[in-house]
Parts: sequence; structure tokens; C-alpha cells
Amino acid sequence: MHTDIKFFPTLLIFAFIFTCSPSPKVANADNALKRTGVPARWAADYVHAVVNAGRSAYSRYIVERLGKKISLHATENWASENTLPLPAQFLALSSELSNSRGIGMRYRLMSLWPINPSNKPKTENEETGLQTVARGQKEPVTWVVKQQGIWYFQAVYPDVAVVESCVSCHNNHPQSPKKDFKVGDVMGGIIIHLPLGRSAKEIPAEGISLAPEVVADYVHTVLESDRTVYAKHVVNRLENKNIIHPTENWQKENTLLLPAQFLMSSADLINRKKLKLNFGLISLWPINSRNGPTNEFERLGLETVDIHPIRPYIEVKKVGRRDYFQAIYPDFAVTDACVTCHNAHPKSPRKDFKLDDVMGGIRVTFPVE
Repeated sequence: MHTDIKFFPTLLIFAFIFTCSPSPKVANADNALKRTGVPARWAADYVHAVVNAGRSAYSRYIVERLGKKISLHATENWASENTLPLPAQFLALSSELSNSRGIGMRYRLMSLWPINPSNKPKTENEETGLQTVARGQKEPVTWVVKQQGIWYFQAVYPDVAVVESCVSCHNNHPQSPKKDFKVGDVMGGIIIHLPLGRSAKEIPAEGISLAPEVVADYVHTVLESDRTVYAKHVVNRLENKNIIHPTENWQKENTLLLPAQFLMSSADLINRKKLKLNFGLISLWPINSRNGPTNEFERLGLETVDIHPIRPYIEVKKVGRRDYFQAIYPDFAVTDACVTCHNAHPKSPRKDFKLDDVMGGIRVTFPVE
């Protein structure tokens, strides 16, 4: 293992600090690291929550539902078999896309019993973190480490078998080292890497925070990666092969969710977790009036990203005694299905959308310290 600090007792110290300290304070960090904003543990929780929500929405509303309703199953060789990617493959495709965007944050699946050897833990820290969550610890294992001159906050979250297809694939795969998984078992972990900076001379303390606009970018990147993978590898591929199509009334018609509906399904799952992280789709031209702007910030944000779709429109707003960071990102028409649905819908206020047009915005909100 190549790191600039030894694993023990560092992992145990930081695991205790990050999981047990409700109000950490900054210490031992220079001015290059943020002293206000979003604590690194919160940021990792937000990223993991979005990753998990996207995979859960895909597992529940696509894999499980379509497997039971129309016998469209998820298989390992999905591309050649005209089937659905397995939930783990969906997450892996999304993490690969997210990691390629160059925003600093990275995440990936790993396991103590991987079918693919590249999914093994890469450091002693990762392996020990995996062993800890595999023993049943529900809280993530966290630590701070310096790699190639950069300090990182790293966290390993348990990766649970969410549907039967995950279990069947591993238990029946000839290259699987473990063949007795059950639904609900920990099959591995999701590791999240958050860069903290280069110039701190000592190990950054537990109170290090990240700029809220950076954390919002992390959340938005995962959302966009999930939806892009869903649109490209599920909707477009299966629609082009005339296997199944997306429709607005997907539940009754046993069809695919539209990409926007897939994102909103993830948002619903996030809202149930009560993390105080919130995101959703809004538009100046909503088919459903509930998705229109509800205040001046949302209206101005939507107008701004429609004209300047390069960066999000942001503000910090006080609600009670707490400050909340809000960002509105441009929401683009990512598939022909998005365009066709809006242009043809009888309740659509606008009917001239084209592929890659800004159709609205993705609102991301979370508390800051």
C-alpha cells in the first residue's frame, strides 16, 4: 500500500470521530482547506444517498417490475442479450461516467468477493473498511489519507443485495468466490473519495468542510450520470430494438419510465431518508403545474440557466436558524423520448423542444454550517 500515513490507528480514530462526533470543529488545517460549508461526512452521505437512490429506483421500478410483469430480465451479458443491465452494472456504468467528468469526487463498487478482480479493494484502508461493513456495521467507515500529494476524505458504505437478480448472479456465477448470498446481505461496499486539498502539512482534522457549490456539483453529477446511463443503455437501446418503449403512464402500461420520471423517482427515495438533502425537476413550461417555479429564486434560476446553461444559479437562504444552499442546474433534453413527450402532450405549454434544449432545471438543496 502506498500512502503517506499508516492505516492503524488512523482508520479507527477517524471512523470514531466522523461517525460519533455530531458537531466537529476545525483544527490542524491551513487556509487552503475550507473552514465553513458542508462537513466532509455530510458531503459523502449526500453522494452515497444519491448513488443508492438511483440504483434502488432502477432495481425497483425497472428490474424487479419488468422482470415480473413482462419477463424482461437483467443479465450479465445484457448488451448482447437485449436484456437489462444488472443493478451493480448500472451503478458501475454510472460511476465510470461520473468519475470521467473530472470534478475530483470519485466513487465505485468494490467487494471482498468480486467476480471481476478489478473490483477488489486497492488499499489496506479499503480492505479494512470493507471487512468492517461486511461484519454488519451500518455506519460508513471513514478516514483521511494523503495520496499522490492530495488529501482525501474517504468513506466505505455497505453495499446490500437489493434484488434477487443480484443474488442469483453471484451465487451461480462460475467465477464467484462466494455463492451463499441472500437478499439483504452485504455483498461489498461503495467507496467515495472526496478531495480536500494539497497544501495542508498535517492530517486534516475531522471538521474540514467543502464549499457548498462543490458539493452541489457532486450531487448533480451523480444525478446526471444515473439519468444518462438509464437513457442511453436502457431507454434508447431497448426502444431502438423495438423491445420496450418509455411512456408517461409506465405503471399501468408496463413500460419504461421516461428519463425525467426516473430522476423524480430517485428524488422521492431521497426525500424519504430525511437527510435534509432535496432535489427535483422544475420548469418554466411544466406539463404538471406542480413542477413549475414556486418562488422568485426558482423563477430567476430557471430563466438564467435557460439563457446561460453553463453554470448553476445559486443562493444561500436562511430557514429558521439554519442556512440552506440552493442551486438550479439546467435540465437538458437527453433523449428523443423527452422531446416527443413534451411536444405532443396536450397539457404541454411549449411544443417546439429539440434534442439537447434546456427543458427546465434540476433544483438541489441542502443545509450548510
